[in-house]
Amino acid sequence: MIQLTNVTKLYGTVIGVNDMTLDLAAGAYGLLGPNGSGKTTLLSLLTGQLIPTIGSVRVLGESPRNNAELFRRLGYCPGSEGLYANVSALEWVRYLCQLQGFTSKDARRAAEAALATVGMTAAMNRPIASYSRGMRQRVKLAQAIAHDPDLLILDEPFNGLDPIGRHEMGELLKTWIAEGKSLLLASHLLYEVESITDRFLLINGGRLLASGTAAEVQALLVDAPNEITLRTTQPHRLAGLLVEREITDSLRISDHSVVLSTRHPGQLYEQLPSWLAESQIAITEMHSADESLQALFNSLLKIHRGEVV
Repeated sequence: MIQLTNVTKLYGTVIGVNDMTLDLAAGAYGLLGPNGSGKTTLLSLLTGQLIPTIGSVRVLGESPRNNAELFRRLGYCPGSEGLYANVSALEWVRYLCQLQGFTSKDARRAAEAALATVGMTAAMNRPIASYSRGMRQRVKLAQAIAHDPDLLILDEPFNGLDPIGRHEMGELLKTWIAEGKSLLLASHLLYEVESITDRFLLINGGRLLASGTAAEVQALLVDAPNEITLRTTQPHRLAGLLVEREITDSLRISDHSVVLSTRHPGQLYEQLPSWLAESQIAITEMHSADESLQALFNSLLKIHRGEVV
């Protein structure tokens, strides 16, 4: 479905995508990375808006650059706003369908169906300028699916949606996948992607850090230290206890908290309650930084740099 071979994209001296090689079969994938990680640059390469400085890009077996035939098989929902304020959603989506080769009648039918799918029928004849951000996001998705593409590429599609809108968007995308169509969904929020697919591409600094299912990505981090914060009124006593139990790789005291790094979080979670009871130490809060997407990337970067052995 998507093949990248040694792809690098430079903006002057700034690297947008760094020596990326990738071969994705048809299916649904989440493209995950912090803001500024290179997600949008990668999507722009896949949709032919940018050409690589080095390497080659193939989408559905073809080069995406100035390829009208390929565009008929792609649906793209950009992260940026690109809507005409003084036209209605129906006019805009219908016009884009006509650019795909639809007759005027078929374009109107396809536009109405797509807008109904995203819940915009009641407002589709109003000017886009009167829409909320969430409504504009729905219209962008409608134009991406109206021509029934084989591959749907979405850049931060949940932005601007309220909780109900997010749920409805998620259900729509699940239906899309269930119908056997392909999807590439870019987001900086792990939970958004987890609700849609369990296959991920993780990038940071323009580099591909890992790819695979959630379980496969987590398996890469089996030997990577987990950072855990414990808040207590007796941080020095707690730190001494943890050092005594030889459960930490590193440890520091910060205000009324003990921040530790361990390769054995399961053992710590299991045995910590009894240790605290024996020592009569109370903790008021415990959380793991590695539950966050940023921490996952930090761990993968450390592995990539050889900082974790």
